[in-house]
Amino acid sequence: MRIDKFLKVSRIIKRRTVANEACSQGRVLINGKVAKPSTEVKVGDIIEIQFGEHIRRFEVLSVSEHVAKGEASKMYREL
Repeated sequence: MRIDKFLKVSRIIKRRTVANEACSQGRVLINGKVAKPSTEVKVGDIIEIQFGEHIRRFEVLSVSEHVAKGEASKMYREL
């Protein structure tokens, strides 16, 4: 699954266009490497996102195309 879609489906970022822009601006890293919006995400990857001054880190636990709102937080674990 693409990183921009994963961020939207998992509800880490609310809109796919915002996730796409964050990736394009170099604010998203996967396993320490800058991620383009089309970069593939797989289970076990570590995602780092820079929100202003803060950096949040997540471990990917599952990848699914469609997830209910209540289940979205089970797709990742915040580190």
